[in-house]
Amino acid sequence: MSGPAGVTALVLGELAAGGVALLFLTPLWREVKPGFFKLTGCVVLVVAVGAWGSAGAGLVGGSQAGQWSERLAGALAVLTLVWVVLLFVRRPGPARAVGVASVPLSIAMLVAMAGTGDVSPVVSFLQLLAGAAFLGAVMDGLLLGHWYLTDRGLSRGPINRSTSFLIVAVLLEGAAVVAGGFGPTRTTSTFNPLLTSAGLASWIALGMVGATALIAVLIRAALKGPRASAVQAATGFFYLAVITALTAEFAAKVRFLR
Repeated sequence: MSGPAGVTALVLGELAAGGVALLFLTPLWREVKPGFFKLTGCVVLVVAVGAWGSAGAGLVGGSQAGQWSERLAGALAVLTLVWVVLLFVRRPGPARAVGVASVPLSIAMLVAMAGTGDVSPVVSFLQLLAGAAFLGAVMDGLLLGHWYLTDRGLSRGPINRSTSFLIVAVLLEGAAVVAGGFGPTRTTSTFNPLLTSAGLASWIALGMVGATALIAVLIRAALKGPRASAVQAATGFFYLAVITALTAEFAAKVRFLR
């Protein structure tokens, strides 16, 4: 994969993988109502379809890693559609089974995408894994914050856990950006020269990671309040985290592709 479409495929792939992993590998199934899974599933479905289409648009001829990235992104979109439909027809057991099965599929997609990186596949995979945790925690927290408006009896446990995930993910993402290196990269007409020749992309990414870290601290502080408005304030901060996290990942992935 190459160009802006390839970068978009990577970021959307991370977002879909992180979203589905945090959805099914945490205790959320026993804590929130099925409606939250329907909401999040629809969001993940749109993101996975976007990753699929972007991978196809950015595909480089003869790249097996790129081809597998496109195929597995498509498979993730199809599997996500299946478990979302199962939820809507009130088959929660099979829906959960298919949803759990989509987690290793999403990891396989990240493995394929790692093969398109400009460094070793292992380092590339760890960078993508960190990005998936980073973006997944932000999306999970934002959607949870909105869900508290419909489920007034929900405890603070889920959103507190999501905030903790975000704090840890910020550290992982910071390490991933540093591992990606700084300085100029191969210049291409598809990106602003400042992002490649001047190596500005990595510094933008690191700055946005730092901004997200500050926002995560503010979210934690807001959630210490006992009133329901504390969750609303935290949700507002999660909106800002979505902007800074996505900006960080898009900038970081400019250096990623070959």
